[in-house]
Amino acid sequence: MNLDTSERTGSPLPVVVGSAAALAAAMGVGRFAFTPILPLMQAQAGLSAGLGASLATVNYAGYLAGALVGIAAPGVVRSTAVLRGSLLALVASLALMPVLTGAAAWSALRLVAGVASALIFMIAVSTALSRLSGHAQHWTGWVFGGVGGGIAASGLLVLALRTAGGWREAWWACALLAALLSAFAWRLVPGTRPGAVAAEPAVPRAHRWFAPLLAGYALEGVGYIIAGTFLVAAIERTAPGALGSGAWVLVGLAALPSCAVWARLSLRWSRPALLLTALLVQSAGIALPALLGGAVPALVSAALFGATFMGISNLALAVGRDLAVPRAVAMLTAGYSAGQILGPLLAAPLLSGGDDRVLLLAGTIVLAAAAAAAAVRFRYPLASPRPAIAPR
Repeated sequence: MNLDTSERTGSPLPVVVGSAAALAAAMGVGRFAFTPILPLMQAQAGLSAGLGASLATVNYAGYLAGALVGIAAPGVVRSTAVLRGSLLALVASLALMPVLTGAAAWSALRLVAGVASALIFMIAVSTALSRLSGHAQHWTGWVFGGVGGGIAASGLLVLALRTAGGWREAWWACALLAALLSAFAWRLVPGTRPGAVAAEPAVPRAHRWFAPLLAGYALEGVGYIIAGTFLVAAIERTAPGALGSGAWVLVGLAALPSCAVWARLSLRWSRPALLLTALLVQSAGIALPALLGGAVPALVSAALFGATFMGISNLALAVGRDLAVPRAVAMLTAGYSAGQILGPLLAAPLLSGGDDRVLLLAGTIVLAAAAAAAAVRFRYPLASPRPAIAPR
């Protein structure tokens, strides 16, 4: 059944499933599966630490390029053909990683994966924010929770293959998982909600609030990617073995319900206030392993990171939509991805000093993002979030 037809029946579930599956494939698998596979490639494929970092940076650059396409050509965010083409390109880029080996081939494949991930993300998020606007806000939260589900599923696959297979099997398993998720996302119909007005009245002088929102979200991109890279290393240092290897799974499991929880909370508190809260919690969580050694603080940090990083994306993009700024999703995504390119460059000089200095840097940058969010919170032009509809 086509998703736009099913929506006329009043059920949000088809849009939620399709959008969540798209985000799980694009972000949870296509983007983040590289994190748990990287140690396998270093041990079995001779991948150097420098090349691994370069592949991550290339992927971030591809993500930024895809976001810029969404700004320059906003029609792609409403294109079914672009969505399906990006899903196919993403699956192919994963499946070919064990086949086309070497620095040049891997770089090209991770670049393609980055572009495809950004396009899928923008299309799925824009569609969900538009088509679910008449439904309870927690439905959008479950859409973003697809990222956590993809992270957890791909992390579990890689963990299982650490003994039963190798890095090649890990990539093929993740490609198969992405293909399965893409099948659920295939019938997603981008665009506005049937019967809805495509463009809403803009909030007067909304740029006054959008500018600090964009700055804060870009800073979150810097701090989040540093933490996402080094939190797992910090946990493995203090809790080796299966517990350390499963840290990324813990991040995904914490992220899975987090957006729905933040969306539920937005029925009571304003989104800017919740965005500020989430950033403060994340900042403290990132710095925790550096301030208190041991396995427990490291695992608490992973859980707090998973519980906030997708919630922050959900809240920031929803605030941008409330401000009715044209192409807000694409611009926020571009700022976020630019921050992710900058993050590793800022962290590199501190790597010789150990993980603690890097995590403190990340926590400080996220704290700066919270300061920018505070500027949005205390001058927000809307007294309350967009009126919520009773849960259906």
